[in-house]
Amino acid sequence: MNKIKVLLADDHPIVSGGLRALIDGMDDAEVVAEASNGHEAVALARRLCPDVVLLDIAMPQLNGIDAASAILQHRPEARVVMLSMHTSAPYVTAAIRAGALGYVVKDGAVHELADALRAAARGRSYISPAVASHVVQALRQPHGADPSTSGLAALTARQRQTLQLVAEGHSTRRIAEILHVSPKTVETHRAELMRRLGIHDVAGLTLLALREGLIAHKA
Repeated sequence: MNKIKVLLADDHPIVSGGLRALIDGMDDAEVVAEASNGHEAVALARRLCPDVVLLDIAMPQLNGIDAASAILQHRPEARVVMLSMHTSAPYVTAAIRAGALGYVVKDGAVHELADALRAAARGRSYISPAVASHVVQALRQPHGADPSTSGLAALTARQRQTLQLVAEGHSTRRIAEILHVSPKTVETHRAELMRRLGIHDVAGLTLLALREGLIAHKA
């Protein structure tokens, strides 16, 4: 029987090691490569064409949701499962809209990861029960806003990437190197995203990025 080939992307070595142990402990799955940021995940997914890509949402340089979009833009048939500490509806709906088939909460990974990977490999969806209940509750609110709506909806993918890198503390020159653009282009993206968000300082951008899950709280 062919095993499910999994690309694992998580920037925390301890978490990544635990996930690898869980996956390699399955009879029908194996980790074929690991990535520590979103850009690495996109590159490895294109090169290796794994059966399932397991992405942490909060990764440096390129978050999991934008990485999923980039992977699926190149390979629409790819199967993506998101892994996150977040259980609120906006994160789930953003992941689904990016094309993810699965969403697993880290707290439940030990019990749910195998089912999520097997479902995704078959082209089926899997959402952690705890997360699904939050989404249902949000959708049942009679006059509530769309749970996926946030300030980030006004930004392009490149502007979201720029926002994340600014919030991570990278200089304009370093952001230009990561995105393979000129420093002037980075400055243009930053000015435009600030205008669209109505935020005019780095501290405000960082707070937004934390709230939206683009970057993780540092321990």
